[in-house]
Parts: sequence; structure tokens; C-alpha cells
Amino acid sequence: MKSVLKLMAGAAIIASMHSAAIAKDLVVGVSWSNFQEERWKTDEAAIKAALEASGDKYISADAQSSAAKQLTDIEALIAQGANALIVLAQDSDAIAPAIEKAAAEGIPVVGYDRLIENPAAFYITFDNKEVGRMQAREVFKVKPEGNYVFIKGSSADPNADFLFSGQMEVLKEAVDAGKIKNVGEAYTDGWKPENAQKNMEQFLTANDNKVDAVVASNDGTAGGAVAALDAQGLAGSVPVSGQDADKAALNRVALGTQTVSVWKDSRELGKRAAEIAAELASGKKMEEIVGVAAFNGGPKGVAMQSVFLAPLPITKDNLNVVIDAGWISKDEACQGVKGDVAACK
Repeated sequence: MKSVLKLMAGAAIIASMHSAAIAKDLVVGVSWSNFQEERWKTDEAAIKAALEASGDKYISADAQSSAAKQLTDIEALIAQGANALIVLAQDSDAIAPAIEKAAAEGIPVVGYDRLIENPAAFYITFDNKEVGRMQAREVFKVKPEGNYVFIKGSSADPNADFLFSGQMEVLKEAVDAGKIKNVGEAYTDGWKPENAQKNMEQFLTANDNKVDAVVASNDGTAGGAVAALDAQGLAGSVPVSGQDADKAALNRVALGTQTVSVWKDSRELGKRAAEIAAELASGKKMEEIVGVAAFNGGPKGVAMQSVFLAPLPITKDNLNVVIDAGWISKDEACQGVKGDVAACK
């Protein structure tokens, strides 16, 4: 009996050693939709650091805002031996065949920050409806009535509608009461600042510059909106929202040309995504991931497994939070600031 127990113990040790081994030397492929945006470099650094800490390898591809290129990028990452994929989707429907191919080959997919509505994909993001609520609340505090413009995200990204839904939850009562008038609303193709600027310019022209508030869905689109406002001498007098806590946006917050940037600490998002990808590749089930929750709030109502992280609105009043967290230096945040901003003193 003792010899049997010894054999069983030995087998358990070998199995344990094997489990530990398969958790190392994994290849995690990351497909970026548009790596030119500032924030993705922060995300990438966090993903790389987490994979390096666990002994795993990072490979990546940049789709350069092309859904067609992303489709082939993902297939190329699979061909390079990726054991798991992290995908920041340019157009989740367009890349569906690549996601199905990964699933068929048993390669786990983590939909990163943007929903890939497929039960074979894990979903990690911040609570984007809450981000939208935060954006609208901060703008509404400054301008509780007047002509509002909505600079939305890309129509190919479900986050754009999640954000707008959250924004309207906050503003609906004032809209219904006639206190707020929607005088312009447009998606921003590819989330590109130049497209946001063009949309904003058109709304200003159509309304003879009588725009009282701008609810922009991220810092890139906010930057485009502020550029259009600045050309008309309106920057700083019209509240503008954003998200991502881009350095340029936080400086705009300090300068007073942007009202709020909702901070989503992408260092934590990247770290968790890398950990989850490695765990799934090592055989852990989606339901076993720490903090997992069921989600079926996408356009198609597909049941998903997800992790949602908490965002934080950053305004002039709490700008010190991102400085103290090492997200941005005081010099970067406060460049050119002459007004009464506590964090810049």
C-alpha cells in the first residue's frame, strides 16, 4: 500500500511539475487595431512586463486601423505559434473568421477593451457605460442646459454605443425637459482626431458657433473637438469630455480647454489581460478567472465571460491623483498652466 501511495505521490508531483511547465514559455500574440494612439503604448508595456514576469513570450502586430489587415494579422500570429491571443478589435464583425479559426484550434482569445461578441472570446475592459456616465456628469455640472454636441467613437466599435448609452442615461431627463438640445451627433470613423475635428467644424458651422457643450467619447476625439473650438476662439469656454488620460488631454484639463478625462489605468488592464491570456492558455476555464462576471450586454446579446475594471474621472480638482500615481509627471500635466490649479502649484 505504501508503494502505491508513493507512486501516486510521485505521479502527482510529476503532474504538478508539468502544470507549472505549461504555464511557462507560452507565446501570447497581441493584435493592435491602431497602435499609433498614445495609450496603447502604455498598455503594451504592461502586457510585456506581465508576460516577462511569468516567463512567457510576447509577439504582436499593428493593423493600422484596417480591419482587413487585422484579419490577416491574427492569422499570422496563430501561424507564428501563439498559444493565446489578445485582440484590440478594429471591427469585431470583420475579424470574426479569425476568431473562429483560433477557437477551432483551441487558442483562447481575450477581447481587449473592445467587445468581440463571441462566446469563445473572453472580454476584459473598463465599465464603458459608467465611463459615459462620468463624461456626461462632469460636462453637465458645467453646462446644465444649452446646445450639446456628441462626438461619438467609431461605429465599428461597440464601445462607442456603450459610451453614448451611459451619456444619455445622465442627460435624458434634461433632454426630455428641453433644457439640453442635441444640435449635433456623429460617429468618428476609426476614432481618428482629424475626423472628430471635421465633424466638430461642421457642427459649429451648422449652429453659427452656438455650441455650449461637447460630449466627446475619448481623448483623441476630444483633441479634435478642442482644435475646432480653438479655431473659433471657443476653447476653454465650452466644456469638453474625454477618456484615457492621455498626457495631452491631462494637460488640456490643467489648461482648462478640456473638462474631464476619465482615467482607465491601462497598466492594470494590460497586466490583467496578459495574466488571463496565460491562464486560459494553461487550461484554466473562463469561469475560473478571478473576478469573472457574466455579460450579455452587447448588441447581439451573446453570453460572455468578462472582467470589468473601475474607471475614475480626472478633472482640475483631482489632477494630483494621476500625478501621484506616476501616470504623468507634474511638468507634463502642468506645462503652460498659469491659472489656479492646485496640482500645479
